[in-house]
Amino acid sequence: MPPLKLKFASASYDRMMPLRTGDIRPEGIDLEFIAIETVRDIFDRMGASAEFDLAEFSSSEYIGRYGQGDRSLVALPVFPSRVFRHGFIFVNCNRIAEPKDLEGKRIGVALYTQTAALWIRGILAQEYGVDLSGITWVQGAVQVAGAHGAPSPPPLLKPPHIIINEGGRSLDQLLDAGEIDAVIGTRVPACYRRNPDIVRLFPNFWEVERDFYRRSRIHPIMHLVAMRRDVYDKNPWAAKAMMQAFTAAKDRAVELMHIEVAPRYMLPWLQRDIEEMDEVFGPDPWPYGVEANRPTLEALVQYMVEQHYIPKAIPLSELFVGE
Repeated sequence: MPPLKLKFASASYDRMMPLRTGDIRPEGIDLEFIAIETVRDIFDRMGASAEFDLAEFSSSEYIGRYGQGDRSLVALPVFPSRVFRHGFIFVNCNRIAEPKDLEGKRIGVALYTQTAALWIRGILAQEYGVDLSGITWVQGAVQVAGAHGAPSPPPLLKPPHIIINEGGRSLDQLLDAGEIDAVIGTRVPACYRRNPDIVRLFPNFWEVERDFYRRSRIHPIMHLVAMRRDVYDKNPWAAKAMMQAFTAAKDRAVELMHIEVAPRYMLPWLQRDIEEMDEVFGPDPWPYGVEANRPTLEALVQYMVEQHYIPKAIPLSELFVGE
């Protein structure tokens, strides 16, 4: 029987490179790795037309679609991107000194439904008691004027106060000019480096994030791997084969990262960072699978209920296949 041909789109992360190079091959599958470094493009193409057989995909968009009845995709509990987000809240220090000061303000966000923004809002509400209801969200690209990609997420069940930024300037420019009070998301606005009034809400964010993880066991998940349901229904075995290959590729990346003689990455204090990572996370800093990520995934789903993406919590066993 010839191998099953599958097209997989992802950015070229270290945990994916063994699949791109062919050093790791999924059993029974002829995998075409399509490297696309702008992940918003992957999401837009997969969300609009299911262009790939499987792809890196927004976790909040997948769960939002599923929670509102769209079953065109299934997900593997493989997480190409996960990032602590305390360090991605940039504020005007003349107006905001602590998290509660964000209440009632104008806050820029690339895309309100973006997973990073969901996590930041959830953490601000849960950890710091921030009332999100009176915030005005100014939505648009951070670095350039206009929209952030061409997303097609399902509509929110109870939309917040969102203003689409159509004034011909980026969110970075609006923050620099004092026309918005903060920016949250995935990017460091350029004005942070030139305008002394623009600071991080948590200047010691790495310490705050480490404490957050130790208390909650939450390492925020941004992306998962989505597979077309028609492909899965015809070849359910392929989900498990891909899961095994993704895990082997990730394990190989961890192994290579720990090579001490000639560091693989241009990080001057890589060895110190690795030792800290091992101390905080243990032998597997980037686990796949549902159980190893249950606190994170349950928090993600709960935040989506609280922020009106989905009407009720969804059991994790419904959301993922392949284990």
